[in-house]
Amino acid sequence: MNKHIGLLFNIIAIGLFIPGILLPIFSLSMEAVAQVTSASFSTMIVDKELSLLGTVQELWQKERFFVAVLIFLFSIAIPVIKTLLVTISYFIKNTVLAKRIIDAVCIIGKWSMADVFIIAIFLAVLSTNHAETQNGESLSLFGFKLDLLLSSETLSNVGVGFYYFTAYCIVSLLGTQISQSAFKK
Repeated sequence: MNKHIGLLFNIIAIGLFIPGILLPIFSLSMEAVAQVTSASFSTMIVDKELSLLGTVQELWQKERFFVAVLIFLFSIAIPVIKTLLVTISYFIKNTVLAKRIIDAVCIIGKWSMADVFIIAIFLAVLSTNHAETQNGESLSLFGFKLDLLLSSETLSNVGVGFYYFTAYCIVSLLGTQISQSAFKK
């Protein structure tokens, strides 16, 4: 019975994984404002939403290969491999081989917690929500006094993809544990 429940959790996990990597995991916007005496100018420096796949792609394009490979490996490749192995173990008639596969998945599962760790660090770096900087200067030019104020505001938010991906991680771990318990009996 646990073998069937483990597979069900695995299927649900895949249903959460796909939107988890395709939907935005965060949004980031940064606006710069320059105020000279009474005139004000503003420009949006950054305004983007990125999914896990979009993040990997952007990091790769900006030649940040190491981080791109880490995020791809721990957040996309290992979860897919785990899912395939759990599914294969369900259909294998040889219980010894199926148990070995599930045990391997449990070992991989410990390493795949790195995906949660990487995303947590990634989001912590971006958690500059409402970070604001301001610099003011007074200039004297040809006898005119000019007050110059430069400021920027950064806003970041967690996207819906983050919640799908987090749910995937939890459901996947539960499914693997339930599948493993089927072989302990």
